Amino acid sequence: MNGIKARKQNGEAMNGPPRKPNGYANLGEKVMSPPEQSENVFLFYPNVIGYSRIVLALASLYYMPLHPRTCSLLYSVSCLLDALDGLAARQFNQSTRFGAVLDMVTDRCTTSCLLVFLSSAFPRWALLFQGLISLDFASHYMHMYATLTMGDSGQSHKKIDQSRSRLLHLYYNNRTVLFIFCAMNELFFIAIYLLSFSSPMLTPSLLPTADKAGSTSQPGSPSNPSSMTFATPGSAWAMELARANKMDSFWPWVLAGVSLPVMAGKQILNVVQLIKASKWIAEGDIRARRAQGLPKKKR
Repeated sequence: MNGIKARKQNGEAMNGPPRKPNGYANLGEKVMSPPEQSENVFLFYPNVIGYSRIVLALASLYYMPLHPRTCSLLYSVSCLLDALDGLAARQFNQSTRFGAVLDMVTDRCTTSCLLVFLSSAFPRWALLFQGLISLDFASHYMHMYATLTMGDSGQSHKKIDQSRSRLLHLYYNNRTVLFIFCAMNELFFIAIYLLSFSSPMLTPSLLPTADKAGSTSQPGSPSNPSSMTFATPGSAWAMELARANKMDSFWPWVLAGVSLPVMAGKQILNVVQLIKASKWIAEGDIRARRAQGLPKKKR
């Protein structure tokens, strides 16, 4: 026995004090935790793509009154990047709430700015374009608010349960359907924008007017110098000056005809989205009132 104790004491002297089991530490010792990696969400690849969309959209707005071809090109590229940022978010695992909101806000603002221009180009249809702007904003705001407040933590606005709406489930969960509807919706408004510079049927001011025998002039044309005085980018005659350089209206009419049915379907989806989101929020209100014991029974 004495020999065993001696060997134990010699072992402790050589190896130091006995070690404590894993998970325990002396009170005086500091537990070192691995450093946390800080991430800058604002510099995620999909969000950087979103910033470039905003820059391209602003550039298209600058060229919108006078340069329809340049404006259409910039606007189209900005819209096509909408599909690229989603691809980058999935590829680099960088899907964030900020990115989703940035994407939706950019879409709503760019489309609304184009519709505002169309309202000025076609005053008789201004009420229709204003209604489309209001429907677009209202349906997407209600949908986003319902998702963030009524859905599970971290739920995306694109995750729609099939029991809530089959149409919205197909629209948001099928990437091909989502891309076709969004692309055709924007294509229709771009085509109408181009027709405002090229089609006398939609824009009677494009028809030549006879000022003198054997001569024609259009507002803003060199033969009508009085209107040239007001042909500055910020004036009402700016678009008339651009229209003097007439465009061919064939392809804009083709694009408008092809995309019109899908654009109409997109507006129906906006109505469905608005109604479903309103009902979802109302269901939450009813549950909250029941939890508070409301309505109170009358005595």
